[in-house]
Amino acid sequence: MPKYKNLLLTSKRRKSKFKKQKLHQHEPESLFPEKEVEEEDEDEGGFKLKIAAPSQEHGVQPLGNLYFNPGSVNVRNTGLGNLQILSDELVLDILGLLGATHLGILATVTKSFYIFANHEPLWRNLVLEVLKGEFLFNGSWKSTYVAAYHPKFQFSGDSESNLKIIDFYSDYLFQSWLCANLEMKPKWLRRDNITRVRGISVEEFITKFEEPNKPVLLEGCLDGWPAIEKWSRDYLIKVVGDVEFAVGPVEMKLEKYFRYSDGAREERPLYLFDPKFAEKVPVLDSEYDVPVYFREDLFGVLGNERPDYRWIIIGPAGSGSSFHIDPNSTSAWNAVITGSKKWVLFPPDVVPPGVHPSPDGAEVACPVSIIEWFMNFYDDTKNWEKKPIECICKAGEVMFVPNGWWHLVINLEESIAITQNYASRSNLLNVLEFLKKPNAKELVSGTTDRENLHDKFKKAIEGAYPGTIQELEKKAEEAKRAEEQRVSFWDSAKADAFKFSF
Repeated sequence: MPKYKNLLLTSKRRKSKFKKQKLHQHEPESLFPEKEVEEEDEDEGGFKLKIAAPSQEHGVQPLGNLYFNPGSVNVRNTGLGNLQILSDELVLDILGLLGATHLGILATVTKSFYIFANHEPLWRNLVLEVLKGEFLFNGSWKSTYVAAYHPKFQFSGDSESNLKIIDFYSDYLFQSWLCANLEMKPKWLRRDNITRVRGISVEEFITKFEEPNKPVLLEGCLDGWPAIEKWSRDYLIKVVGDVEFAVGPVEMKLEKYFRYSDGAREERPLYLFDPKFAEKVPVLDSEYDVPVYFREDLFGVLGNERPDYRWIIIGPAGSGSSFHIDPNSTSAWNAVITGSKKWVLFPPDVVPPGVHPSPDGAEVACPVSIIEWFMNFYDDTKNWEKKPIECICKAGEVMFVPNGWWHLVINLEESIAITQNYASRSNLLNVLEFLKKPNAKELVSGTTDRENLHDKFKKAIEGAYPGTIQELEKKAEEAKRAEEQRVSFWDSAKADAFKFSF
């Protein structure tokens, strides 16, 4: 649960021992920098709301406030009657089975049902299920639904016009509003321990980053991209016209999506993430180029049968991707064209706090939103030996994400980016091993032919690059044998130790 008591705390200062990184070209830092220099670090005790944040919807308060009002009775419970024994999540799951008409009727029964039946995610689901992408966002999801079916009905999406309920206490509902309106704390943005390089050769990139499977931020890679100069809102709307793009579970026209992103204030904003943008609008494909470091893309041997591999990404501040590993054991690059993104990455052998992957890797449960993860889990890593790699990637910069790395990304402002997943010689064996797993049908993504992808890909590689797989397997075996034969320091010390006798 979120630590709401922090809302009552004043700002204070504490010591932080995180080293301030000074990164130089061609001098990559250690993957997990050690604590060295002590510096003052402000720890903001409370939370800061966004300037445009509306007042709390319907007056819901965190449960802890009830204990400061001993004479109060939680109308959440009295209004639910016998259903009060259910958790808020379960109540909302049940209401999610209702249609708009029945939600409207239920909202008139009690104050408690009024609040539950007006919970915005319920109406968001209704809009996306019924209207698909053919909606004009009207300030709130309920207002959007009503305006679509009853356009003459004057209904404001402004939360200030909602009925305010006194003495309704719920951590779950309050948290949803808080996460939607919370500013990122400065301390969440401060750590920058990634290696940054500019102008290195392809050989250096492979040796220092791709083969060791280490993240890096590349500067100066997009200097020749027309997209950097052209891709404004107005330009994109003009170029794409009525083409629809994948936005969450629906397809939307770009102009309608921008209208939504301008007015949305929610915990998990809809994210435009389209894998077919280049085919839909070929001019966009011509206005960017794959950076030189990533041009060996072996999945290219499959032609049009390759899995989805490139996406245009557009989203408002607060949108992003919670912790995940990129599909099919591929590596990836992510180029920011406008805006900026906060990245948090963990190596393959370190599962981020709050993340629960299934044993076979087929599913990843990350039950909290991105902001809630920062609220509840970010500080857990401050004393870890293997700290996450973090940075802010700005317009014109490219993030390299090695295969198997967990990563979370949140837009700090409206951002437009291009990302591509690829397989090179450095991770080809990992990809082939992943594709042939017994549960490949559940693990493989981006293609309808999941079970046969391994055989199809391997055969195409052997035809296009004869002997490559065997050569890589031989190198991997030699490296494994050398590692096994390496004598550890302590084993060597024990063998050569002085023997004392008295």
